[in-house]
Amino acid sequence: MARSASRSKRKTSGGLYKRLRKKRLTDLTRNPTFTRIGSTSIKKIRIQGGHTKTITLLSDVANIYDPNSKSFKKVKIQMVVENKANKDFVRMNMLTKGAIIETELGKAKITNRPGQEAFINAILLSKK
Repeated sequence: MARSASRSKRKTSGGLYKRLRKKRLTDLTRNPTFTRIGSTSIKKIRIQGGHTKTITLLSDVANIYDPNSKSFKKVKIQMVVENKANKDFVRMNMLTKGAIIETELGKAKITNRPGQEAFINAILLSKK
């Protein structure tokens, strides 16, 4: 069944909303991209208006910002330590925004959306 970004037909009370318009192709959405830890794999997809979006399927490196030295470093990701989006994402090593990852430098928090972009940015929380 197709995923839709349009409003539900029913109110919370169970009544029906008045229909604003018919269904549109632009109302369709795609399944979420669950980025995992692995050898980097990137995919380009077509989005509305013929534009393209680069999504990350697998990645094992992250751009880590160190607030103490105020510098960026490209570091290898070892594992996901904590993920507030879903507790099961930790054991499956899924990378989402806000996930805390273990790297070679220490723990870091992901600040961007890897499923929407071709890279992973994170801020260093604690050093090893």
